[in-house]
Amino acid sequence: MKHILVVLAVLAAAGCITGNALDGIGDTMAVEKGDHIFVDYTGTLGDGTVFDSSEGKEPLEFDAGAGQMIKGFDDAVIGMKKGETKSVTIAAKDAYGERSEDNVIGVSLTKIRDAGIIDPKVGDVLSMSGQPVKIVSIDGGIVRVDANHPLAGKDLTFKIKVVDIRKK
Repeated sequence: MKHILVVLAVLAAAGCITGNALDGIGDTMAVEKGDHIFVDYTGTLGDGTVFDSSEGKEPLEFDAGAGQMIKGFDDAVIGMKKGETKSVTIAAKDAYGERSEDNVIGVSLTKIRDAGIIDPKVGDVLSMSGQPVKIVSIDGGIVRVDANHPLAGKDLTFKIKVVDIRKK
């Protein structure tokens, strides 16, 4: 493939072929680490519930293998070609990590109220140190908050389609 591209580039430089003759060349190149890519995707849980999707939105764009995405998603796109679609199931450890009880902590109700939350309720999502946390219980002046990502501990399935690749 590289040889064909080199020959076409030489022919184009010599004026033997026009830019239109090059349309579509390179569409079969695979995603490599560092490429800027655009993907459409739908993420589902084990029961089929859709938790995120690009449907009806612009494609998601990121640099492949740069750590901008969860590890399993990043790994899944490497080697895909423009127009290719695949489904991949990503283990929790390569998604948002395993759920940890160490991330469920108690905070005094007074401290929560001092932060401006006058009437906290179980299920409320608050921001602590810039991170979202969910109130899981309120008992005896102690508010227990869960700082685990909502998808922690869950295997995720993604249907991914590479829409475009911009080589590094």
